Amino acid sequence: MTRDLTVIMLSWEFPPRIIGGISPHVYYLSKSLAKNGMKVYVVTCDFPGAPQHEVVDGMEVFRMDSYKNPSPDFATWVYLMNVNMQKETAALVNDLGNKVDVFHAHDWLVATAGIGLKHTFRKPLLATMHSTEIGRRNGIHFDYEKMIHETEAWLTYEAWRVICCSDYMVSHVRWAFGLPGDKLSMVPNGVNTEVYEKAENENLGQFRSKFAMPEEKIVLFVGRLVYEKGAHVFVNAVPKVLGKANAKFIIVGNGYMKEQLSSLVRGMGLAHKVLFTGFVDDDTLRKLQKCADVCVVPSLFEPFGIVALEAMAAKSPVVVSDTGGLSEIVEHDVTGVKVYVNNPDSLAWGITKVLLDDAYANLIRKNAYKKVQEKYNWSKIAQQTKGIYEAVLGEYSKSFWA
Repeated sequence: MTRDLTVIMLSWEFPPRIIGGISPHVYYLSKSLAKNGMKVYVVTCDFPGAPQHEVVDGMEVFRMDSYKNPSPDFATWVYLMNVNMQKETAALVNDLGNKVDVFHAHDWLVATAGIGLKHTFRKPLLATMHSTEIGRRNGIHFDYEKMIHETEAWLTYEAWRVICCSDYMVSHVRWAFGLPGDKLSMVPNGVNTEVYEKAENENLGQFRSKFAMPEEKIVLFVGRLVYEKGAHVFVNAVPKVLGKANAKFIIVGNGYMKEQLSSLVRGMGLAHKVLFTGFVDDDTLRKLQKCADVCVVPSLFEPFGIVALEAMAAKSPVVVSDTGGLSEIVEHDVTGVKVYVNNPDSLAWGITKVLLDDAYANLIRKNAYKKVQEKYNWSKIAQQTKGIYEAVLGEYSKSFWA
């Protein structure tokens, strides 16, 4: 190809708008694709204080009006947001003289826009499935969940190729939507180790003292306070760990279970040992991950487990549930500790094992950092993704669509 390969990414979140893991994923992937000689345009929702159009690390970001009028519910807002996203992206494609090679949609929230653009411009659509409704809810129980599930199914059907971030997710998505195996590709999620190296040079002792006493070990949980992330398992493990080690338990994140969890902690009489920080900024989070004596990811359902990867990049030992993507990231006794899912006794055992054995903690921490650098670096991930784009374009050029 004489000109650079051009991709338009569609995502409902992109920094500084951060709701979950899609935001950093799209940011680092797009930035690394741009470094690998691609032309990358990101179309996303607006955010207070963020410019409508900007160039970020070699990619162009367009923040469109994500529909400000009151909507009766989230689903209605999503569909109206998609109408605007499709309209704005179509205008962008026209401005580019239709020189777009592929559209890349991230999750069901941008499905309608992605599918509409595919048919309008007759260009291949790729979809990254970061999660599924059937997995998040452990089945489909209500019409609302069915609507999301059907939208996901429609997106995977319309996509030329579906990308998942773990082998577990590949088989889960294949099963959930009845997809042929050759339609799916696995490209892992990544993590940027450089941001943690910066935190290393700062005085962390002073920072640490805001959260724990010098004699207390820090046990860190980072995640949304929702059932599938297992924060309740973490809280139920607290008294069992305190029976063997002096620790402070820090819970970073918000969610509908927050009240329930804090009253559980008060009921145990352990409010002085468990700290709920709510949402914290990136800098604080990274420093906490650097200071932690152990980072815990007790998820019940986990497509990938980016929090575990971040902890490994921060050189913090990890204890994770043996489920989903976490099972693939962590090798037991080599790069971390795996424990039984939804089992506070097993979780407490894993945490205690790390806290009471410094040599063991150092070994798994060192191995984990090495693995992150080798396997989960964004440059490698961008090259894999670019390879998929090229393969799809090769198939597309032979099709009647071209």
